[in-house]
Amino acid sequence: MSVWIGVDLGTQSVRAMAVTGDGQVLGTGSRPLTSHRDGPRHEQDPEQWWRELAAATGDALRDVPPERVAGVAVCATSGTILLADAGGRALTRALMYDDRRADAGRVNAAGGHVWERLGYRRMQPNWALPKLLWLLRDAPAGARAVHQSDFVNRRLTGHEVATDLSNALKTGVDLIDERWPLDVFEALGVPLGMLPDVVRPGTRLGTVCARAAAETGLPEGTPVIAGTTDGCAAQLGAGALRPGSWNSVLGTTLVLKGVTKELIHDPLGVVYSHRAPDGSWLPGGASSTGAGALTRDLPGRDLDTLSEQAAARRLPHAVTYPLVSRGERFPFDAPGAEGFTLGEPADDVERYAAILLGAAFIERLCFDYLDLLGAPVNGEIILTGGATRSAYWNQLRADVLGRPVTLRENAEPALGMAVLAAGDPGEMIRTRAIVEPTGADLTEPYLRFTDELERRGWLDATAALHARERTAR
Repeated sequence: MSVWIGVDLGTQSVRAMAVTGDGQVLGTGSRPLTSHRDGPRHEQDPEQWWRELAAATGDALRDVPPERVAGVAVCATSGTILLADAGGRALTRALMYDDRRADAGRVNAAGGHVWERLGYRRMQPNWALPKLLWLLRDAPAGARAVHQSDFVNRRLTGHEVATDLSNALKTGVDLIDERWPLDVFEALGVPLGMLPDVVRPGTRLGTVCARAAAETGLPEGTPVIAGTTDGCAAQLGAGALRPGSWNSVLGTTLVLKGVTKELIHDPLGVVYSHRAPDGSWLPGGASSTGAGALTRDLPGRDLDTLSEQAAARRLPHAVTYPLVSRGERFPFDAPGAEGFTLGEPADDVERYAAILLGAAFIERLCFDYLDLLGAPVNGEIILTGGATRSAYWNQLRADVLGRPVTLRENAEPALGMAVLAAGDPGEMIRTRAIVEPTGADLTEPYLRFTDELERRGWLDATAALHARERTAR
């Protein structure tokens, strides 16, 4: 049976996984990555990406017969960019996905008509195109724009490679026409020769060269497949592949990604869409709420014990809006938003439950907003992320949504890249459990929570009304 290699090149580590077509994991490898952070600055050394990727891949392949390896794909952080020379050597440090030294004013003035057509309306300062302009101030002649995945794919193949549409989104690629909007780049003074070709995720970029084979353990000649961003990779690993299905990733913060046949346009710009390998669309958004509020508000507490104690009690009467940091991004745009609690929790168990309930309410409000935009939300909802370790939270989320939710055995981005390399998920994605709602009525506290968000001026009145109407159906 063929073995597919998925690689997740993240922020804190690089992880490689060797997976068979029936979902057996034959080997894994992981290596840490280091960052340089200073205020708005967040940089990494691209050479470290390659060294640690090679080591992690070698570990994953230790017990895999070389003749069984059929392909490899790499995902990377969205919006990370650097400059390299024609030989693929880094000319700058990599500006990571959350580096905020750039300004988006020029790119929005020059490309606003394109961003509007693509449904997200405007770029943020941490997107790749503003950062590319920042890098170009001191760029030597012949410099090339390179995304994180492009850098390592070039090392794997030994020649220049195209970038994928997913990683190119935040660099301004026109996802409808599947090409760079040349008028925008000319207006910005970006030399067209520095931009890579673009292809859909899943496209063959080349094969592993002899030098890369010696360093990584990947057999020479192994097909190298164009990957995606880490968020899209996680969605693939979760198996949210059909229109109407959604992957809700709840960890430090909440991220929703789904599948639609048509491009979704969001007047608030909080939802934006990637392009899927088959040409469909992958809309999504990222909230600033999540489990990060637990470690902040309940420091040192055993969360597993709190979860067991909360499950033994009645549903919480208090609800907390669990912002991890100031400002909200989805399902509404409110830079000044701050966390709050409705009601008075009596102890840490109730404080814990109130945070979980608020995160579940935001998740439901996200689906209400997506429904308002016309996105299909009636398919499978797959929960992934660290929050799924809590059976109590899984059940609470099913009850708040009023729908069954699916849990996977393994839904990490590296698995998603193995799925993409294979071209067909087959039996690679395995279900751990389906959690059915108990029928608990949480309508009143949900509407009270929604009313408060609107009263504070953060939630748009139209979105609030739609949430109420959808709840009453």
